[in-house]
Amino acid sequence: MPVSPSTASANRLLAALPRHELVRMLDICTPVELKFAEVLAEPGLPIRHVWFPTGCAIAQVVLIEGRASLEVGLVGDEGVLGVPVVLDVPLSPERAVVQVPGLALRADAARFREELTRCPVLGQVLHHYVHALMGQLAQTAGCTRYHVVEQRLARWLLMTQDRAHGDRFRVTHEFLAYILGVRRVGVTRAATALQQRRIIRYARGDITILDRDGLSGAACTCYEADRTRYALAMAASSL
Repeated sequence: MPVSPSTASANRLLAALPRHELVRMLDICTPVELKFAEVLAEPGLPIRHVWFPTGCAIAQVVLIEGRASLEVGLVGDEGVLGVPVVLDVPLSPERAVVQVPGLALRADAARFREELTRCPVLGQVLHHYVHALMGQLAQTAGCTRYHVVEQRLARWLLMTQDRAHGDRFRVTHEFLAYILGVRRVGVTRAATALQQRRIIRYARGDITILDRDGLSGAACTCYEADRTRYALAMAASSL
């Protein structure tokens, strides 16, 4: 099914392309509906597709000794999954798991490489995005080391809300523990603390954000640092 430019513009990277380049890019894209917890990539395996979220969020997760895990990046409509392809690397460095179900545009990795070679503007936009993503990865490393679970959970909720474009989404304690790299009891305590302050409501796997300003106050400064870094990188890509 053909993808309209208006649909593709829901992804901010694609929206940054000149219209004629966007139309050409859409020729290699297929709209897909991604399901919660669907695995799109595994570490060390070839990258077969590049994904542009238009209404979903995808977590980038590192596995430690095959057991423990930690989310190191989150891709929504501000970005793309498949950055190694931009750097001419064919293998995925981490697992990619759908965190918020919804729509995305999928492109064959080989055809995407051809478009990168042909279209300098596409490469320029994506290189600036890679810069912002590298900063997010570094920020997450520092956040994990120095900030408590409640601050990290608040940051994660803000990032997820930004990409879900809604105040309510479904996620279990088990999945939160998996994403944040902590025990389930740590997630329970942090979520309870936020709920007691009436910042969120959490019941049977449904999280509703009641007070975004309060959530911003509960989060560490890493959230705003990520937003600022992305804004500066994308502004520079248009110069």
